[in-house]
Amino acid sequence: MNQQALSSFIWSVADLLRGDYKQSEYGKVVLPFTVLRRLDCVLEKTKDDVLREYEDKKKAGINPEPFILRKTGQAFYNVSPFDMKKLMGDQDHIKENLFAYIQAFSPAVRDIFERFDFYTQIERLAKAGLLYLITEKFLTVNLHPDSVSNAQMGLVFEELIRRFSEISNETAGEHFTPREVIRLMVNLIFVEDDDVLSKPGVVRTIYDPTAGTAGMLSEAGEYLAELNPKARLTMHGQELNDESYAIAKADLLIKGQDISNMVAGNTLSDDGFPHTRFDYMLSNPPFGVEWKKVQKVVTDEHEKKGFNGRFGPGLPRVSDGSMLFLLHLVSKMRPAKDGGSRFGIVLNGSPLFTGRAGSGESEIRRYMLENDLVEAIVALPTDMFYNTGISTYVWICSNRKPDHRKGLVQLIDASSFWQKMRKSLGSKRKEMNQEQIDEVTRIFGEFTEARLATVLDADGKEAARQVLYPGEKQPQAPEGGKVKVVPISRIFKNRDFGYHTITVERPLRDEKGNIVLGQRGKTKGQRQPDSSLRDTENVPLAEDVEAYFKREVLPHAPDAWIDKDKTKVGYEIPFNRHFYVFEPPRSLSEIDTELKVVTDNIVRMIGELSA
Repeated sequence: MNQQALSSFIWSVADLLRGDYKQSEYGKVVLPFTVLRRLDCVLEKTKDDVLREYEDKKKAGINPEPFILRKTGQAFYNVSPFDMKKLMGDQDHIKENLFAYIQAFSPAVRDIFERFDFYTQIERLAKAGLLYLITEKFLTVNLHPDSVSNAQMGLVFEELIRRFSEISNETAGEHFTPREVIRLMVNLIFVEDDDVLSKPGVVRTIYDPTAGTAGMLSEAGEYLAELNPKARLTMHGQELNDESYAIAKADLLIKGQDISNMVAGNTLSDDGFPHTRFDYMLSNPPFGVEWKKVQKVVTDEHEKKGFNGRFGPGLPRVSDGSMLFLLHLVSKMRPAKDGGSRFGIVLNGSPLFTGRAGSGESEIRRYMLENDLVEAIVALPTDMFYNTGISTYVWICSNRKPDHRKGLVQLIDASSFWQKMRKSLGSKRKEMNQEQIDEVTRIFGEFTEARLATVLDADGKEAARQVLYPGEKQPQAPEGGKVKVVPISRIFKNRDFGYHTITVERPLRDEKGNIVLGQRGKTKGQRQPDSSLRDTENVPLAEDVEAYFKREVLPHAPDAWIDKDKTKVGYEIPFNRHFYVFEPPRSLSEIDTELKVVTDNIVRMIGELSA
């Protein structure tokens, strides 16, 4: 049975649930039953040997676990006399026997079914008279590794996860990142390392602190398997949501990964891998979600551990914790001397510019840029995610930049690289096809400034488009049409995003207009500032502050001065400003001509009505 036929078969099980379950609830039954049947098939050949070993070691008073694991040849076991076939022999007690069967799995596997809340579903199925039918249906499909490899089973399971996530799209965005976004991110973190990753026997680690259903980890594994079947990618992740965690852990189990590398819990308050560093990392943290629940733990770590902890550079405002995940990933980077790391993270627009100089957000950006950790930022199309239509950006960060990227940041505007979906899913109305993903990957890999030429026909409709790299000529405009050219890749120095915020003071004057001087202490004899006239100016780091002040301020306020004690360094990345292209308004004659055509049409239609 091929992958498509297999997933179609498993999907057909959902037909039995129709009426008793909402469509959005089908996954609560089908996913854990798929896992159960797979494990049942995997353990089938060693079942009798395991039971004998279990009884022998129990009688001898020896911990049977290591001996049983050796018999199974797997990282898990089941010591129940039942299997799914034997469950069918006692229809009247299938619920109790199924409970007993699941309880006899090794603790890590039991944890998966508990997080699925599978026992509740078993009760519900039994009350609806469906439990025997569903179990029987799964028994008819062979999921043994001899028939379905780990890789194939993983693909089937991922397809089921996606399909169930899509039909419950009201919550899909909480634990499911669109496949094409993941594919693009995986391409971007791996593309510069293809030569290294294609070597035989290479082993690398990858980590997702917001693992969801492990879609990012799975896509990374597929990429590497295609590039080099002999390479090995060890997957690690942490997830807060119980159901998502169960799916992720089951996915790793099905693929033969070490499921102890999937940890439950809140990454910010309870780091599941406190002493581990990784080669690659991916994350799609929640957007605009406050971190008030973990504020005390995070703030304590920031204040007590400083840069020895994860949050040394600063803390963002409590209303949005996404930048905390950015810092968390930085803390998980291998030292550059040990090979370094690269990671990709999806963020909304606010981490680019929110916060004035000296704020937590600005200090985090300052740390990232002054330590040369940002390789590129890619603007995605809007309406790409299931639960939000806002602008989103992929940050690619690394502490092992190739020489030609050092000290530089590439901004890529991929917001126009999309096609309309045939059917919207929640807020998701757009998707990127493989050609568009490949083009954005190439733009990143070329690491050069590029433009996008869009050919418009006489009616203003798009006829063609072409990415223009340096030295390439733009296409010819068709008769009556035009070619619109805009930048889509720009390269900046890290310092280009920095600025000094200077405080400009004006003197306080008395009723007669005389300048008021200080009467005591350090300010004695000095001009006193008028707080109502106080202003601030942002001066690019590349520019001399005094020269800027003389040129931009003194001509308008000759009595002004800079309070140097208040000068702060800030960083922001005004992404849209760097890609803005001014389009001059149409000429009045053109507008008049168009109005005349419209007016003539209206007069003609009125004449036809009255005729």
